Amino acid sequence: QVQLVESGGGLVQAGGSLRLSCAASGRTFSSYGVGWFRQAPGKEREFVSAISGSGGRTATADSVKGRFTISRDNVNRMVYLQMNSLKPEDTAIYYCAAYQGVLVMTAASRYVYWGQGTQVTVSS
Repeated sequence: QVQLVESGGGLVQAGGSLRLSCAASGRTFSSYGVGWFRQAPGKEREFVSAISGSGGRTATADSVKGRFTISRDNVNRMVYLQMNSLKPEDTAIYYCAAYQGVLVMTAASRYVYWGQGTQVTVSS
């Protein structure tokens, strides 16, 4: 069982940066792959970025590639999403999710554990 709590969201101007954090509870955190997803009003949840349990492999959506970076700290059971050069279209609720496995997963249906989400709003 893993519990996830996101933080770090907020209001930022276009071009600005935010760092989202995902704090995880539970044992053997390094055996869980973690992903970030987002959902904008009226849209379906979409994949943003994911990282393997060891942190050695990542995947990032084309829409944010070059601007967002995922990382993790298994000692402190944390996963981060550094977001730079933010655009108004990045406005959404951002969710952290985890599943027990070593691969990098981009499909939301593969993830078992979800956080409550954190709101990111980018003004133009």
